[in-house]
Amino acid sequence: MEEQVRAILFEAYEHAYPPKTSDWFWILGIFTIAIAIASILLSNPLFGILIFVGGLITALLATREPQIISYAITQRGVRIDDTLYPYSTLECFYIEEEGEFGSELLLKSEKMFMPLIIIPLPEDTQEEIEEMIAQRLPEKHIEKPFAHILLDFLKF
Repeated sequence: MEEQVRAILFEAYEHAYPPKTSDWFWILGIFTIAIAIASILLSNPLFGILIFVGGLITALLATREPQIISYAITQRGVRIDDTLYPYSTLECFYIEEEGEFGSELLLKSEKMFMPLIIIPLPEDTQEEIEEMIAQRLPEKHIEKPFAHILLDFLKF
C-alpha cells in the first residue's frame, strides 16, 4: 500500500531579491527629486512632499533583504508561516516554471484584498507539490498582475 504524503515542507525567501547597484539608487533619486520639483512648480507642494517621502521609503525598503519564510503544502491547505489558506478559499492554481527568478506557485484566492498568492518553489519538490495541489484544486493558467511584473522589471 502506498503511503500518502501528509505535508510538503520547505523554506524560501519571501520574494526574489535582485541586488541593486548604486545606479539603481541614483535613478530613483533623480526621478523622485524631478517629480517633486515639478509638482512644487505646478503649485502642488503637498504632492511634491508626498513624492519625496515615497522615494525615501522606497529606497529604505529596497535595502531590506527578504526574510526566509516557512511554507507547507498540506492536506488541509497551503500554510505560509503561521497563516493557513484552506483549499476551500482557493479557486485554482498554476505553476509558472519560466519565471525570471525560478518556478513559482500562483494560487488564486476568493478573498478580495488578496486575490493572488505567489510562492517561490524549490526545484526538487515542484512535481510533488503539483500532484498534491492538483488533487484539491483545478489547474488554470493565471497571469501575474501588471504591477507585479512592473516591480520585477524595476528589480524591487
